[in-house]
Amino acid sequence: MRRRIQGLHDADQSAAAQVRDGLFLVRVERAQHRWHARKPFCLLRFSILEPKELSGQAITGRLYCTPRALWKLNWFLRDFGYDTEMLGRDEIDDKNLAGLRGVVKISHVVVDGASLLNLDAFAPASQWEEPSNGSPANPASPEVMR
Repeated sequence: MRRRIQGLHDADQSAAAQVRDGLFLVRVERAQHRWHARKPFCLLRFSILEPKELSGQAITGRLYCTPRALWKLNWFLRDFGYDTEMLGRDEIDDKNLAGLRGVVKISHVVVDGASLLNLDAFAPASQWEEPSNGSPANPASPEVMR
């Protein structure tokens, strides 16, 4: 027996809540170091500041702390303005990460049926520009993403 339920296809909240791929001006809301035997990581929760139509939405992503992935964590910390003195001593304080601002480029990938968010690139908040057409700065722009 078939039944028609009006609005059923609109009820997928996971698809509606997913932020599109692109560049965003964000603020770090929370950071937590998570230990894992093979791949320790830093779990980051960002709040979107720009573009305005997505302001307040959250993005959660991981930066791995394995020796091969430390370059990306360092890139994030430098561009978001983390304390250079603490960085020079190889120290990260989760509480000092909260409130940092910067630009992040994100993309989504599906692995084994699960949609994962990638933190692809970073830039200082001072390099955020929003053109008059309402879309974020050009992702290919060398000024925004080194």
